[in-house]
Order: sequence, then structure tokens, then C-alpha cells
Amino acid sequence: MPAFSLDPPQTAWCAELRTLAAERLRPLAEKGEPGHVNRALVAELGQLGLLERLFTSGAVDLCLMRESLAYACTEAETALALQGLGAHPVHAHGTPAQRDRWLPRVADGTAIAAFALSEPAAGSDAAALELRADAGASEPAAEPDGAARWRLTGEKCWISNAPEADFYTVFARTTPGAGARGVTAFLVPADRPGLGGTSLDMLSPHPIGALTFDAVPVTADDVLGEVDRGFRVAMGTLNLFRPSVGAFAVGMARAALDATLAHTAERDAFGGKLKDLQTVAHQVAEMALRTEAARLMVYAAATAYDEGAEDVPKRAAMAKLLATETAQYVVDQAVQLHGARALRRGHLLEHLYREVRAPRVYEGASEVQRGIIAKELYAGREAAQ
Repeated sequence: MPAFSLDPPQTAWCAELRTLAAERLRPLAEKGEPGHVNRALVAELGQLGLLERLFTSGAVDLCLMRESLAYACTEAETALALQGLGAHPVHAHGTPAQRDRWLPRVADGTAIAAFALSEPAAGSDAAALELRADAGASEPAAEPDGAARWRLTGEKCWISNAPEADFYTVFARTTPGAGARGVTAFLVPADRPGLGGTSLDMLSPHPIGALTFDAVPVTADDVLGEVDRGFRVAMGTLNLFRPSVGAFAVGMARAALDATLAHTAERDAFGGKLKDLQTVAHQVAEMALRTEAARLMVYAAATAYDEGAEDVPKRAAMAKLLATETAQYVVDQAVQLHGARALRRGHLLEHLYREVRAPRVYEGASEVQRGIIAKELYAGREAAQ
């Protein structure tokens, strides 16, 4: 695969996105209430045409958007990403009726989407989820119109945009004891009877909550994809969004690196500037090296996705793993080189320090990514024999 580099239009577009994020999106983000959906911010993303690009662009463009927005406004980046994560299953697997009802509203920022996979006892082991889709009889009940009907009973937890989303992509067990092969994806509007939720007070500033399902009714018209094949919907979505989580991380790392370059070049210390100390210069070089390596792996994975390569799961896992671990390292080192000022409320690095931790956990923790990589490596070895 050729090395990734930006062409002039892409470079200009990324610069434009960083400017828009700083001048139009960050003021709206600052007016938002931490832990709650910022609908004004989402609406502005829609007005700028960025949400529509979630459904018209490939993985590389998604990564460019997430990296560029993250550099200047992490809240805007996350709001955009969550719209994509929650709505991509509808875009990729929805019926014409589902798509017509929800995708235009997601694109213009008037409907909030959410991806509801994790549960209290099934986070990293997503195939072990227990939310039940109980049929009205021993088999999905055949209604007069031929629609199969189920009742969803159980809980979801750590769901971004919950409980304030307008609809949820929900993964439930339709066949007990079947592991990943017994899961179905449903599109569940937030106003369905029996669906409730609460907000969770988390370190990350974006909204995260828990959902409760008390015999929530769903029909065949709510199925995304095929019955008992919902795990494919989930993994297909994650294979697209995992590299872009890496792009989010790279955007934060680049912001931290640039702040560190400015600070160490201007800060007087020990009779000179901080940058003149070999220890500091080498540390900054290491931060830059790791950031660029992570960035290249992210865009290699995104390019592989867009080209339909066979090794997308492995590349996606590698990109997310390396980029999120790298961003944690770079932001931490940036804080160290800035000293106490970086820990003061309102400082860029104080904000990034809180933001950078969660991506190592969500959409598959780092340990899960290592497991995926190893599984794909051994599967490739067996296929070659």
C-alpha cells in the first residue's frame, strides 16, 4: 500500500476545518453543559455540511474531519463522531423507510443518534451481551401484517449521547446461547414505551448514560440488516470508526505537541530557553516521532478500508491501539514539560488530559485491539499454509 500523504485540496480543507472549529464551533462548545448533548453545536455541524459528509465520504475523509476538528475543538469532533457512530448502521443496513426518516435529520443536526452496544456485564466482550429480544411466543410472533414482534428487556451502559438521543442503534440477543451469531440490531426511537435512561457522571465531558428496556416493543420494521446477524452490523461499524478514533487521538496529540513547541521555545529556564536543554529537545522529538507514526498508521488503515482490503480488521485495530496509546503518552509528556500551569482549569492541556483517557477504552479497549490483532495474524498464517 502506498504511503499516505495529503494532496493540496485535502491540506486546504483540513486548514479550513481547523479554522471553523476554532472560530465557529468552539464558542458553541464553551456554552454547552458538560455531560449533556449540545444541540446547538450539533446543529452548527449540520449547517456546515459536515454531518452529511458522514454518509457521502470514505474512511480517509472521516479521519481528516476528526483529526482536524480535534485539533481545535474536541467537543465538536466528538459530537460529529457520535452522530456517525449511531447513524452509520442505519446508513449501511437500514431499510429505505428507516433511512428516509432518520438520515436527513442526522445530517442537518436535528436528530441525535446513539450506538447502544455495551452493557454492565458485556463491555469488552460484546458477544456476551444479555439484552433480550423476547418473542411473543416460542418464535417471533407472526402478526397479521407478517411483522415479527419482540420485546426488549435488559440494560445498556456507557452509551454516548444517552439518555438524550432521539434514536438508538440497539444490539439485542434474539437467539439465546448462540454467542455472536444470535444478536440482532434494532433501530429504536427514544419515545418507545418502556425505554428509560439516566445520565452517568463521567470524566469525559460528552454525554454518557445508561438505558433500561422494560419490554420495549420492536418489530421487523425496526431490524437493521438481518435477524441474528447484528454482530456483523456492529463490527462493520467499528471497523470504520476505529481508525477514526485514532484520528481523533492524533488531533489531540498534534495540539499537545504544538503547544509544547511554543512553550519550550519561549520559556526561560536555567539561563536559556527550555528547548535548549537536551533532555527537553529529545523528549519533544520523541513526541513528534510517535505522533507521526500513529498518524501514518491511521491513514493507512483508512485507505485500506476505502479500498476494500481484506486485512481491515487488523489494520483498524492497530491504528486505534497505536494512536490512542500514543496520544496518552504525548499529552502526558506535554503536561510534564509545561509544569503546574498545565494542570490549571481551563488550560488546553488540562482539557486534553481529561479527554485523552477515554479513547483507550471505548470502541474496544486497548487489550481488545491486541486480541484482534493476534487473532487476525494467526488466521492469516493458517490461511497461508
